[in-house]
Amino acid sequence: MSGPELTVSRGVIDEMVRLAAIGVPGVARVSRGGPGWRAALAGPSIVTRLAEDGVRIRVWVVARPGQQLTSVAADVRNAISATVERLLDLRLDSVVVTVDGVGS
Repeated sequence: MSGPELTVSRGVIDEMVRLAAIGVPGVARVSRGGPGWRAALAGPSIVTRLAEDGVRIRVWVVARPGQQLTSVAADVRNAISATVERLLDLRLDSVVVTVDGVGS
């Protein structure tokens, strides 16, 4: 007899990634930077790819003013990694974080 199996939808993964990213102090929001029309044309701010070798995630964030952007990106990457691997129990293949703007 095997144990219980959990299936996690892409929408759940995206929401957990969003919550992990906005939990980072230097992040103003999870979205594409620039004017609203540009963000609408650029596509979603979280892209999740499910593969047999793991989950691949791309996320775009807008940082708060005065933050060191490389630290913000690293903190977001670490928060997403912890969320996906520990809370969702999924193997993470890659996380790409793009700081796409600075604002409030």
